[in-house]
Amino acid sequence: MLQIKIKQELFKQCKAFVNKRAQTVEEIISSNQKALQSEMKSSAGDKHETGRAMLQLEMEKASQQLEGISQMNEILAKIDFSEASNKAHLGSIIFTEKSNYFLSISAGQIIVDCQKYFAVSVSSPIGKLLLGKSENEVISFNGIDHKVLKIS
Repeated sequence: MLQIKIKQELFKQCKAFVNKRAQTVEEIISSNQKALQSEMKSSAGDKHETGRAMLQLEMEKASQQLEGISQMNEILAKIDFSEASNKAHLGSIIFTEKSNYFLSISAGQIIVDCQKYFAVSVSSPIGKLLLGKSENEVISFNGIDHKVLKIS
């Protein structure tokens, strides 16, 4: 498979990862809103207030997750497939002796064409090490050296 096709598939799977997370969080918010409305209808004193407080905390947590999802979408929107560089940047695929990385968002392991890739954020520990690297450079992560073989 051509490198551009691999990049597009990695991007597509990262986008699907973000969309799935967004859907899950929206379902949680919807469920919590329904539960909150039902809590309002009953009035069981302290138990009622505790239940409402717990639901409010869940709603706040879900809102923070939505903000993170929005940030991931912004990062994905910045990826430019036409940009070719011999230095690792947002949207690069970095092939090392140990693993292959897609600098984008933290979406974990993605398999494309029977090959494993790790979608990592440029702000993650490994992403920070890879960012700006060139072919044949070596990074040390968790005490293990990774030689950059190819960047596309």
